[in-house]
Amino acid sequence: MPLRSGTQLSRKVVQKKQRPLEAERYQSLPNGAHTPSPEEPHLGPPKTPVPQLSIYFSNAKSHPARLGSDFFNQPAVPLAQAFLGQVLVRRLDDGTELRGRIVETEAYLGPEDEAAHSRGGRQTPRNRGMFMKPGTLYVYFIYGMYFCMNVSSQGDGACILLRALEPLEGLETMRQLRSTNRKGTAGRALKDRELCSGPSKLCQAFAINKNFDQRDLAEDKAIWLEHGPPELREPAVVAAARVGIGYAGEWAQKPLRFYIQGSPWVSVVDRVAEQAAQA
Repeated sequence: MPLRSGTQLSRKVVQKKQRPLEAERYQSLPNGAHTPSPEEPHLGPPKTPVPQLSIYFSNAKSHPARLGSDFFNQPAVPLAQAFLGQVLVRRLDDGTELRGRIVETEAYLGPEDEAAHSRGGRQTPRNRGMFMKPGTLYVYFIYGMYFCMNVSSQGDGACILLRALEPLEGLETMRQLRSTNRKGTAGRALKDRELCSGPSKLCQAFAINKNFDQRDLAEDKAIWLEHGPPELREPAVVAAARVGIGYAGEWAQKPLRFYIQGSPWVSVVDRVAEQAAQA
């Protein structure tokens, strides 16, 4: 057998090292394909055949784990607080992934809660998601033009409303989606803090509509929740009154809205509640 030159041997060693690296790179991609919905937006073909993840999430070893059913299987109040700091992920049908850190939530406690859509224990086709397994999405239409997204918790008719996100990845896509779907102020460029600073805004920015109602957040391939960065998992939390439920009597004043203190992405800051928390 003829002897191989040093150059030939070096080339083969390099090739062998590259192959497992390539395999590792492909294995780090999120699993599962998403069948496009006719109502989902189409933003054109992706620039590359593989979804581009931000530097924040690009390291395969540090990529956050998806939160499973056990996370959602807890009562509404602790779940609303546990959501803070976690990351909502939305994969569009072109492979683009959007990410936002949850900074504000509201808890709805079920039949006893006069502000809940399930008050009195009533079940309808509209609110069925509130009575399904913890982690089920309840998406509803308001004012004839906007969507809001909730996640069911332990207890029939109990759920968590997602009120605001800190945009982390895919901001230009979020901006495009918001500009396409928002009403009024057309043509004005949206600031980063305006992208997801409200329940209907975040639904617009993440292309969430009625098609997502009753989906399982622990299993769905187009939307899921990931662990937030470890250093941000125990933020200072403010408990304040919920927003826009003046009709609910004494329930309108209960401190069932939770947000990360000092976050510029919160929809409504309650200075009185913050001062009370510091006293």
